[in-house]
Amino acid sequence: MNAVLAANAVAALVSAGSSVAGVLRPGLALPTGEPVTAGTDLYVRAYAARAVPLGLATALVLLADDRVATWPMLVVAGLAQVGDSAIGVRQRNMGMALGAGAFAVLHLASAWWLAR
Repeated sequence: MNAVLAANAVAALVSAGSSVAGVLRPGLALPTGEPVTAGTDLYVRAYAARAVPLGLATALVLLADDRVATWPMLVVAGLAQVGDSAIGVRQRNMGMALGAGAFAVLHLASAWWLAR
């Protein structure tokens, strides 16, 4: 079980890190040639304001192996990844769609496995 929790913690930290990458390079998730606008900049900063605390909290809960908080935290993180994957699909950003989708499956399957 420790490997499952560690994999989920790493996924949560990767997700948080990708939001920081988006702040540093706001055009990262945009299709090639699409301009970075003030709206893009606002979106990546707002996204990071949610993703960094969520990723850190998820990793800390999982690494603490808190039996009460682990599966609900994985559900919340998994649902956030479902949303991120949907955004990736809508933007035709396959890296975002597949990466977030994989993390969603990891988080939600792990939550299901721990709750059973």
